[in-house]
Amino acid sequence: MSQRLSLAVQSGDFAVPTEGRIAVYHPREGHDLDALPKAQVEVIQPLKPEQDAWAGAGYSCVAEAKAEARYAAAVVFIPRAKPLAKRLVAQAVAATSGPVLIDGAKTDGIDSLLKDLKKRCSPSAAISKAHGKAFRIEGGIDLADWLIGAQQIEGGFVTAPGVFSADGIDPASRLLAAALPVKLGAEVADLGAGWGYLAAEILTRDSVKTLHLVEADHAALACARQNLSDPRAAFHWADARSWGQKSTLDAVVMNPPFHSGRTAEPALGQAFITNAARLLRPSGQLWLVANRHLPYEVTLGETFVQVEEVAGDSRFKILHAARPRRRA
Repeated sequence: MSQRLSLAVQSGDFAVPTEGRIAVYHPREGHDLDALPKAQVEVIQPLKPEQDAWAGAGYSCVAEAKAEARYAAAVVFIPRAKPLAKRLVAQAVAATSGPVLIDGAKTDGIDSLLKDLKKRCSPSAAISKAHGKAFRIEGGIDLADWLIGAQQIEGGFVTAPGVFSADGIDPASRLLAAALPVKLGAEVADLGAGWGYLAAEILTRDSVKTLHLVEADHAALACARQNLSDPRAAFHWADARSWGQKSTLDAVVMNPPFHSGRTAEPALGQAFITNAARLLRPSGQLWLVANRHLPYEVTLGETFVQVEEVAGDSRFKILHAARPRRRA
């Protein structure tokens, strides 16, 4: 990624305070924070793998800023979801007494956000580099109407800005739910559980004694906690690619992610499959939904003895795998 933050600091467009905390909202792998004094930085990152990486690099990290938190300066790396981008900017200016630097790629909507902000304040001249922009606004601006909160969708489910399928039930998950058997076993996991739609369907099965919702997005998991009051539900803020103990589950259900930003990465779903095979007991079964073009059958064949497509349509396929292969 570009070094727009470093350029803004070097040019004096973004004056780094010598005292006080500096909030950095949603930095991702590859973002360069070297221009900021590490001891003053608080990374606000709700994605568990990303937060783990920043914590491993020695940064103080939280999943979300506390309501009473106050900062001397802030940096916002905008996500692609515009409602969430607006919310992060609004949170930053409300919590910050000094400058707020906003950085983003053109493909993530930085130009549109800059245009919207020009109607509300006077941003600095933008630094354009590497197909993106960075510009400064001042803290304390009233953007309260950008603090978009949770919403209720079909079925009474609560979602939040920026979570997967925030505006409605994902059609792939709906298709998978319809294909699930009546009996799934006692110990079940939903890997990449999101805000809890599939989990709600799984919990209609009396055979389920414990359902582990494993989700890397702290905001999505918070929604799932609101959407599911069933005492059988156990919530885990964790990376589904590595979570859990070997041979402990009767079934795994999942609609795995296959994008990192705008880039398709089938390896994400393949890692979910590999971990599912590790988690399942010898008689365990995996149920998953995937877009038709994704090459998951090869990985499934490497990790399970039995693999079959059991349902689907022109867009999605429902895959069932049984008898995980054991590796030394």
